[in-house]
Amino acid sequence: MRMRKKHWAKDMIAQRTDCVIANPEEMKGRWKLLAGDKEIRVEIGSGKGDYWIGMSHLYPDCLWIAVEKDESCVGITLKKSLDCTSDNMKIINGDAAEIGNWFEDNEIDVIHLNFSDPWPKKRQTKRRLTYGTFLDSYRRILKDTGKVIMKTDNSQLFEYSLVSFDAADWQLLEVSVNWREKEHPEDTITEYEANFMALGQPIYRAVWRPVRKDAAV
Repeated sequence: MRMRKKHWAKDMIAQRTDCVIANPEEMKGRWKLLAGDKEIRVEIGSGKGDYWIGMSHLYPDCLWIAVEKDESCVGITLKKSLDCTSDNMKIINGDAAEIGNWFEDNEIDVIHLNFSDPWPKKRQTKRRLTYGTFLDSYRRILKDTGKVIMKTDNSQLFEYSLVSFDAADWQLLEVSVNWREKEHPEDTITEYEANFMALGQPIYRAVWRPVRKDAAV
């Protein structure tokens, strides 16, 4: 179900110059000016911002960049963070398909994919954030030591993603079909995630490392 449009969101985005990156293409290759010695982590599809807010406070030694294309979701995120925004929190209101225009090769340390839209219909496959063209973009902008960390409640998307990453020659570092079976205080639980946990539904999680296609065999 689509969220009802928040007509105030556009003004909120324009006003929050403290954390909104209005022209991310101008930052390509220059994110270290904001990060300094901090790790750069990008959450793609940040929704209403709970994970971005929680993790940026849990890890103040990282620069957290949220990417969300839905204007209303960004507005809600900014309203939530009005009284708790810190210097390590930035957000981009844009489509992740453009991510290669915003980040230089080897510029990012970690990409987070949290509860991405599964786009279940076959004709929607190319929209999935773990489709091959997205993985190619991730590989380019991640450092050699970088990672993609994915969590989802959708078993079909998880299975698809495992196959997709494998077909693109990524190295699987970790995999769990019930991530919240144990406590993980290092990882923020969002309200969305908590709802699924309350129903006893498993949370799937995997971590991959990019393998350069031109690397020696």
